[in-house]
Amino acid sequence: MRNVLEWLEERSATMGDTPAVCDIHGQLTFAQLQERASQVGTWVASQVVPRTPVALYLEKSTQCLAAMLGAVYARCFYSVLDVRQPADRLASIMATLQPGLVLTDDANFDRAQEMLGCHGVPIVRISDIGCRVDQEVLSALRASALDIDPLYVNFTSGSTGVPKGVAVAHRSVIDFIGHFTSIFGITSQDRIGNQAPFDFDVSVKDIYSCLATGATMHLIPREYFSQPTLLMDFLCDRQITTCTWAVSAMCFVSIMGGFDYRVPTTINKVIFSGEVMPPKQLAKWRRALPDATYVNVYGPTEITCNCTYHVVERDYAKDEVIPAGKAFPNEQVFLLDGDTLVTNPGEHGEVCVAGTCLALGYYNDPVRTAEAFVPNPLSPQVMELMYRTGDLGMWNEEGQLVYVGRKDHQIKHMGQRIELGEIEAVAAGFDGVEQACCIYDHKKKRISMFFAGVLSEDELRDALAGKLPHYMVPGQMVRLDALPLTKNGKVDRTALAAIKPKGAR
Repeated sequence: MRNVLEWLEERSATMGDTPAVCDIHGQLTFAQLQERASQVGTWVASQVVPRTPVALYLEKSTQCLAAMLGAVYARCFYSVLDVRQPADRLASIMATLQPGLVLTDDANFDRAQEMLGCHGVPIVRISDIGCRVDQEVLSALRASALDIDPLYVNFTSGSTGVPKGVAVAHRSVIDFIGHFTSIFGITSQDRIGNQAPFDFDVSVKDIYSCLATGATMHLIPREYFSQPTLLMDFLCDRQITTCTWAVSAMCFVSIMGGFDYRVPTTINKVIFSGEVMPPKQLAKWRRALPDATYVNVYGPTEITCNCTYHVVERDYAKDEVIPAGKAFPNEQVFLLDGDTLVTNPGEHGEVCVAGTCLALGYYNDPVRTAEAFVPNPLSPQVMELMYRTGDLGMWNEEGQLVYVGRKDHQIKHMGQRIELGEIEAVAAGFDGVEQACCIYDHKKKRISMFFAGVLSEDELRDALAGKLPHYMVPGQMVRLDALPLTKNGKVDRTALAAIKPKGAR
């Protein structure tokens, strides 16, 4: 197998009348999804040459998925743009991506013209694309396709402020999804509750698990994750079985009392990622859905979704960190201190990954690609690349990877090296604290703690002083109703850094 469309075509041939993807407006069966994707692909192939990026400017929907796969039928690759992004960031992405086309829907067409029209790229309504399928053209494109052709480009934040476009090939997705669906038992009987937007790589697990197995994907509207009753009604009424969600989405349910309103008893698989899961929030899920399987998965966009997993089989104490676990098959995960292998339990090293899972690199950005995708110093005899994640980890006594924090969240304060993640984990373990995040002001040499919960600032400071050395106790405490989140569901540290506490100058 060398192209993800083979999954779609097999599903269409064997279970064509089964719903493939559903949103709140309607659904597409596997046969309808293949037909519409083929129509879009025929048209795209008449407009651009193979391996051209095609941008999509619309919310996730059945129509969006058909257009994404339509780009793939044309032997192109897709990049979904967040319609809520500011103009400057979109301009930066467009400059890097240089797409041949922008596809949008009726609801976003005017805004697409306003935000993207200056880039000189044709902007086309998907509804204006006709219904003709030229199978001869599509077959010729498939015959020339390679498994290392790019499938998608997802843009992530860059430390310089310039977004990085992570280009991932068919081969990497095919390899990962085969293991992912097998290990976690995803089948045609599953109903996947999609939380992640299509420009976020968590959605890759939903989309291609659906195509690979014949499961049905239900697209949960973004706004439901601020309205707990709507979300719980959706999960229950749609009889969702599988949630592959960001940690923050799970915490939204448990913190906002979603289970007190209604319990979606059909859920039997909960796979979470993106940030460290607070054990007390996971405990609420396990109490509400005790028979479900819970899995912590870890890994950055650059290694095709995830590189390790840990099946949760016990309760964790409030101050424990749930392990990131062991490597997925066909992925090598190891820790390096410089170029030296770290193997002793408890010692910290940078998490590095090698294998088929690696992205092709950062699109149109050879300099940053060369900085992160580097020769593996453990295999000097051959040209084997690895990806330096920038994450710090350690092995526990059971040989499982434990996420420690970001290298760029490791600070030198009062002469001591400090992991901000350690302070956050201790704070999140206290009763009365729901979420916690630390920011370090290098200019003022001050650690600031932002948290949500019922404790006061003074109460949390006193509690931390009883658990941490004095140099790790934040000098500034700020209690918020909720921590701001990025569109990908992670704590928005930039937004926190911009908050000016009461009384601050």
